[in-house]
Formats: sequence, C-alpha cells, structure tokens
Amino acid sequence: MDDNFEKYIMFALLMVMVVVVFLQVFMRYVMDNSLSWSEELARYCFIWLIYVGISYGVKRRRHISVDAMMLLFKGKTKIYFSILANVLFLVFCGYVVFYASGIASQLLAYGQTTPALKIPTGIVYAAPPVGMGLAGIRLIQNIFIDIKRIRDFKSNKESSINTVA
Repeated sequence: MDDNFEKYIMFALLMVMVVVVFLQVFMRYVMDNSLSWSEELARYCFIWLIYVGISYGVKRRRHISVDAMMLLFKGKTKIYFSILANVLFLVFCGYVVFYASGIASQLLAYGQTTPALKIPTGIVYAAPPVGMGLAGIRLIQNIFIDIKRIRDFKSNKESSINTVA
C-alpha cells in the first residue's frame, strides 16, 4: 500500500477521465447528443490527479528543485541540502493544508454544489489539502531516509578507516 497508493488513485482517476471524455466525444459526434456532466467530472478528476501526483512526485523524488546547488556538493553535504529542501517543502505543505482545509470545510458547511453533478464543492476543494497532506507524509518519509543515509555514510566512513588502518 505504501509503495503504490498514489499510483492506484492516479490510475483510477485517469481511467475515469479517459472513459468520460471518450463517452462525451461519442455522444456528441456519433449520437448527436452531448452529456451535461462529462466535462465537469473530467475536470474534477484532473484536479485530484494533479494533487495526488504531487505526492507521487515527492515519493519518487521527482518534484521540482534547484539542482544547481546539489551539483556543487558531494557526500554528506548533498544529503543535508536534500533534508533542508524537504523541510522547506514540508512547511509549504503544512501551510497549504492548513488554509486549504479551512476553505474546503467552509464550502462543505455552506452546502454549495457543483452545477452539473450536484456534488459538494468542498469535495473538489479538498484536493489541495489531501494532496499536500499526502506529500507531507512522503516528505517526512524522505527526511527519515536521508537521516538514515547520513548515519550509514558515517558508519561506512568509519568502517573504511578501520579497514585501511
């Protein structure tokens, strides 16, 4: 589950999008009758796909970062900068989760619904806090992995010194 959680969600959302868009094209051009809800559902699936994809990018360490600084450093220093970048990104994720969850909960409290599907707009607006919350969990996992890499780096260095001496 930990390895593939985002993949399964992204796959399901992408499949819903493809099927709905295909169905809309078929209905519009073959049956000469369009669906009122298909564009809205595809758009909301795409929004959720983006935010879950952020978490997946963090898990795979493929999120946007400044690689120029990483190329300048080697060894432990590079790992320390990775931890710093992850901590800064984690702070940003916390900020987004805090404020976006407030907006989503307000919209759920108001009872506003989407025009075609009549689903609560709070569910659509819950994508940023959920996606960034998942990204935050993945960032914490990456920070722990980097800390373990620093410890392993130290123990590997000590063992290489002991074998040389």
